[in-house]
Amino acid sequence: MGLALIDWVIIGLYLALSLGIGLHFSRRASKDVGEYFLSGRNLPWWLLGTSMVATTFGADTPLAVTEYVRTDGIWRNWFWWNAALGGLLSVFLFSRLWVRARVLTDNELIELRYSGRPAAILRAFKAGYFATVYNFIVMGWVTQAMATVLHVTLGIPREMQWLSISICGVIALVYTVLSGLWGVVATDLFQFVLAMVGSIILALFSLEQVGGIAELKVKVAQMGGSTLFFFPPLETHALNGGGPAIPFWDTPFFTFMVFLLIMWWATHHADGGGYIIQRMLAAKSEGHSLLGTLWFNLAHHAIRPWPWIIVALVSMVTLPEYKDKEAYPAAINAFLPPGLRGLLVASFMAAFMSTITTHINWGSSYFINDIYRRFLVKSSSERHYVFVSRVAGVVLMAVAGVVASRMDSISTAWEFLAPMAAGIGLVLILRWFWWRINAWSEISALLASLIINFLLVALGVKVQHRFVLLVPLSIIVWVTVTLLTRPEPKEKLVEFYKRVRPGGFWRPIQKELPGLEKGMLGWGFLVEWLSGVALIYGATFGIGKLIFQEYGQGLILLGIATLGAMVISYKLAVREGLR
Repeated sequence: MGLALIDWVIIGLYLALSLGIGLHFSRRASKDVGEYFLSGRNLPWWLLGTSMVATTFGADTPLAVTEYVRTDGIWRNWFWWNAALGGLLSVFLFSRLWVRARVLTDNELIELRYSGRPAAILRAFKAGYFATVYNFIVMGWVTQAMATVLHVTLGIPREMQWLSISICGVIALVYTVLSGLWGVVATDLFQFVLAMVGSIILALFSLEQVGGIAELKVKVAQMGGSTLFFFPPLETHALNGGGPAIPFWDTPFFTFMVFLLIMWWATHHADGGGYIIQRMLAAKSEGHSLLGTLWFNLAHHAIRPWPWIIVALVSMVTLPEYKDKEAYPAAINAFLPPGLRGLLVASFMAAFMSTITTHINWGSSYFINDIYRRFLVKSSSERHYVFVSRVAGVVLMAVAGVVASRMDSISTAWEFLAPMAAGIGLVLILRWFWWRINAWSEISALLASLIINFLLVALGVKVQHRFVLLVPLSIIVWVTVTLLTRPEPKEKLVEFYKRVRPGGFWRPIQKELPGLEKGMLGWGFLVEWLSGVALIYGATFGIGKLIFQEYGQGLILLGIATLGAMVISYKLAVREGLR
């Protein structure tokens, strides 16, 4: 079932509007790298927060969530729901610290915090790794997801998939190299609205196919299993058909515990994560950075996923013949009339472009600021650096297209990438709050994570088991290396602490800076963090319970979320500098 003329008109209007915004901001973005990569550090909270949500609302996310729901059930989304715990660290700690650091990229902080050749090597290595290997995989699966949508909705043959990938890549490339971060965040705003409206419309039409939410629950329950569970069953041994019981470490509950207890603090985005940090650095103040990051976490975890989950559940009943990753776009053709089909394809393009443009811009910032400008061409005009940034974006997109053509399962790619730097998270947190962390701590943690993860992948170890093995081994490595190597020079530590004022375990340095304001760690932070947990998870599961017509539990959970929001509002209202 193809698209009608009205569908193509809607898609054409969306693309024209996106390109128009890119052209509008091209002159401002060409001014200097600060404008091109950080929008002149002048973004308000609502725009930078929405940009964060839109960036993580990629063409891949509805497809990956559908894979999770169809294979394991709703609870499997804890693979990414757990990130709210770390995201709230970003809200109440790191959103403010990054603004104080006044760096262009998060890698630049390395030479602000550490000294000498190890710091320079670490900065170059991390910039190169995340701008290339990490970025190629992420951009690859996002592009592959968009190609899948075009294949299913437009009927593009598999052997012609390179054409759909090329079309998507060129659209995103032209748009982002022109406008820099200004154009990215401006279009993110309407792209997020379009993508959310599209996903809600598809969820509503999908429910009509099964007679409403009550009928959907009955039909899914009849299929057996724990598909409708928000949390995995509390079983210490899982049944394996008529065979022997599966041991505890292979049960869904064990997997859930790994997600909840380890993943959120152990990964490379423990203190924010690359493009999230980029938005924090672009904020006009600490207050705007904090509020924007809080809005992102609320929208990302509580508001966005439920329409996808509904469509995934309906597809289990009505579209069982499709592959898991194709079920979501198949629902577009199966359930929507002309006009709305075009709107949904345009919403996928919006989701795709909001993600891919961020990764092009962010990856280019690493190459320019942390490699090209730092080590290769140290003194040139701002226009030269902006021009090279645009060239770097073209190269990134080209390689990502090649990676996409070789990628199959999106959720598998997610789970391959997540543990690759899983042992570095604690170092990234402690480098702000413990003076003893040095460049070798971070180098050893990163290398240990990469090497151990590749070995475990080669041995076929599942993702949850990789985290259990990798994280403690990596911690042993980097703690040992830290204690066997010299701390950073005192003058470097004093300079860092004076600029960011983090608090924590800095007593030898704090003695050198009497009268400096109190740090950020303390009971006040703990109250804010726990209130944030109540807000995010109360809202997430409260909304879910209301959708599934479990009104009593839903209202209680939303009440908990409201209480958390009230505490946060009070704390922010009385905090000087955030009024």
